[in-house]
Amino acid sequence: MLAKLARLVRHNSRQGEALEGKPFGEGPAAALAEALEIGREMGFRTVNLDNYCGYIEIGAGSDIIGIAAHLDIVPAGEGWDTDPFTLTEKDGWVYGRGVSDDKGAVIATLYAMKLLRESGVKLDKRIRLILGCNEESGSLCMKHYNEVEEPLTSGFTPDGNFPGIYGEKGMCAMLLRCSSSKIVSIEGGFVSNAVCSRCVTKIQAGSIGQGKLKNALDKTPLTSYTLTEEDGLLVIDAVGTAAHASTPLLGVNAAAYTLSALKEAGFKDDFVDFYLDRIGLACDGAGLGLKISDKYGDLTLNNGIVSMKDGEITCTIDIRFPVTYTTDQIRDLATPYLTSDKGTVEIQRLSDPLFYPPDSPLVRALYNAYVEVTGDTSIKPQVIGGGTYAKSLHGIIAFGCEFPDADNHIHDANEKLDIEEFLAQTAIYTQAILNLLQN
Repeated sequence: MLAKLARLVRHNSRQGEALEGKPFGEGPAAALAEALEIGREMGFRTVNLDNYCGYIEIGAGSDIIGIAAHLDIVPAGEGWDTDPFTLTEKDGWVYGRGVSDDKGAVIATLYAMKLLRESGVKLDKRIRLILGCNEESGSLCMKHYNEVEEPLTSGFTPDGNFPGIYGEKGMCAMLLRCSSSKIVSIEGGFVSNAVCSRCVTKIQAGSIGQGKLKNALDKTPLTSYTLTEEDGLLVIDAVGTAAHASTPLLGVNAAAYTLSALKEAGFKDDFVDFYLDRIGLACDGAGLGLKISDKYGDLTLNNGIVSMKDGEITCTIDIRFPVTYTTDQIRDLATPYLTSDKGTVEIQRLSDPLFYPPDSPLVRALYNAYVEVTGDTSIKPQVIGGGTYAKSLHGIIAFGCEFPDADNHIHDANEKLDIEEFLAQTAIYTQAILNLLQN
């Protein structure tokens, strides 16, 4: 299993420039080819769906149990202690970009399929491992799957948490724009669905007291920062903590705390004011009229990227809203806050929440598999802020691959996977597929 996982990890499968026959670039296409080759080596049927996605399949019948995993990754980023594209084993863990999100789950599912085939259980439904190549950047791979393939009967995506996720918050993508700023340059973050973990900001030297700014920065939760002067500019290089956009409170936004410190130190600027008014430090959407919640969770807001071009600063905003709210309600609540004399906020995308009743047959079948293998009944299925393939494919929910209370540094440096948990995933997925075969 580790040898096969290493073959997937070696591919830098972040989305690249679209090429003829490779809609998401070279890296995802190469990772898909590798995964399909592994499937063929294991004796399974394989299909490549135009390099948008592919699948590996066993069994027969009209019903399809689908397991939808993804091979694309977020950028490696900085701060790694090992090569992110070489699987490295140390002290019972393996490290590499994608080992937990989501390449490890691909291998665990393949071995679950292998175990079921070798056990002699009747495979009167098709078991199909779908391999997506665009989950991190829009899930266009599953849009293509739906256009060219049959719908699934039931199944799961191993791209969340055990013991199962029966609800996924709705999503709203926004873009903040401001063309009125004394900031000379600002660049932060590398992807919209992760907390901005590093930000480099340049302002005119002498426009603010360095002592006051240093005192303000010292009070922030930033991991580190440097203040340097070069070519008449004061350069602030701030480092925070990355986290997934669905849990922004677990991170430290380097851009937000830089701007907050600038304001505290007396830097008067329209962009700084507009950013802090609309985005701020709290991650609760209050600045956009969206501080809302239901019994399943609160709305969260994340700023992932800040950049400046031709005098205009733009900031991505990733919002996850409660499952009992509609996209129309979110739009109505936010509309009064979208325009200001200091800047604008544009709603770019809105998508509905996903919700299955906790006592539905699908949720029960998967939860029971987790309990049967682990004996753990203390944790129940949940609602999350993250978005998965469950929103794109019929009849599935997210199920694993991360265990309760685990921190595998998904979307962060030193992404890792516990080898014992890797084996436990395989056992759980074997039982889960068996339960769905019998449903």
